[in-house]
This record gives sequence, C-alpha cells and structure tokens, in this order.
Amino acid sequence: MSPMSLKGKLLAAAAALTMAGAATAVGAAVTATTANAATSPCGRSCIDIFSRLFGVHTSPNFVLAVSGSGAATGTPIILSPASNADPNEDFTVSFKGTVNEFYLADLVTSALNLHYHNLYAYEIQYSPDGVESGRCVGVGSTAADGTKVTLQPCGASSKTVWIVDAYSSIRGHYAPLINGSDVNFSQPYVLNYPSSGYPTDQPRPELQTWTLLKFSNHSTVSNELFSADFGVLP
Repeated sequence: MSPMSLKGKLLAAAAALTMAGAATAVGAAVTATTANAATSPCGRSCIDIFSRLFGVHTSPNFVLAVSGSGAATGTPIILSPASNADPNEDFTVSFKGTVNEFYLADLVTSALNLHYHNLYAYEIQYSPDGVESGRCVGVGSTAADGTKVTLQPCGASSKTVWIVDAYSSIRGHYAPLINGSDVNFSQPYVLNYPSSGYPTDQPRPELQTWTLLKFSNHSTVSNELFSADFGVLP
C-alpha cells in the first residue's frame, strides 16, 4: 500500500469518527471539558487546549481560539477567556496516532519518525459549533523561534502535526506539544505563548512556536507551555 493511499484511509477514518462525535473513539487519551470551552453543538467532541500559566486542566482560564471568525488558512491562533458560548474556541481531534502512523501517512519526515516514532501525535482541527473546517492548528513554514501559529489545511504536511512529548515530562496533565515540522530534536519547537503580552491584551498576542529549553531526555517542562488535557496517555 502506498503512503498516499494509507494517508487517505487514515484521514477519512478520523473524519468519520469526529463527525460522529466520537472523541473518545479517536483516542481515550483526549478528554473534553465542555463546561469551560466548548459550545453546546460541539459538545463532547471538543477538547481544551490551554496555557498552564492561565488555569488548570479542570478549569482553564484562557483557551485556544481563532482570531475573529472564519476558518481561512493563515487565521491567527490566540488565547481567549474560556466560555461555553464562543464557537471560535471549538476544536476537535482530526487525527490521532503514533508518530510512525503519521510517517506512514506521509505527513512527517523519516528523521522525525526515527526520533519520536512511538510517541502520540495529534492534528487539532478548528470545528466551530462542531462543524469541521478542514483547517488545523499549525504553522505556515518550518517551526522556529517566534514562528506564528495559524490555521493550516489538515492532512497536508507535518506543519499541523503536534507530538505529545515523552510521558516522563508530564506534570499534572501537562505535556509539551512539539510541532511536526521540527528539525531540532534536542530542544524541539513547541506550542507556546509570546514572552511579552497577556491574553487580555488587545489585540491578543498570536501564539508562537518556541525552543523548548530542556535536555534530550524530555524531562523538563517550561512554565510557558501549552497543553491539552490528555489525561493518562496510552
């Protein structure tokens, strides 16, 4: 089976699960907290992604959101006060699997697969009111310090793939989310918040990828990192 045909089957299966509202079927590692950051139509299909600086996994204060309305490629990703009324905060899992599965689907490089292989990775799709947009959280170019995080086409490249860092790095449900376009394996580029600014600033600062200052054993977590409520990873 060619990588491209496998890619099509994987993405079609993930889309069918999400359309059915089966977030737990996509992966039991993802838990929804709909009272804080998902509209009623999105319900338990939605997941929370938030900064550990601005809340805890049971009650995040600020969560991932798109800037304004619309799902166009390049729309900035920002933080927004957690609510259950703003569809711009609605995100679902487009596809979840090991890094090796993303490699077989032709979405990450062989070098990245060799390094992370069995770690879990996710595509996080913008789904206002539970309706899939076909756009996922990613970067427009290879991740580097200060690269802006925006909506990008799902299933097209490594730029929308987010790898959950090694299990040893988890501290109270928090784990670094490494961008799949990463080429810096000892200090990878992770989803992060700008060093200057606060989520209530207007306009709200756009999220970025930053170098994760840690050792290659993936044991140190920065206070600035974003994470999803992944619960206990399988």
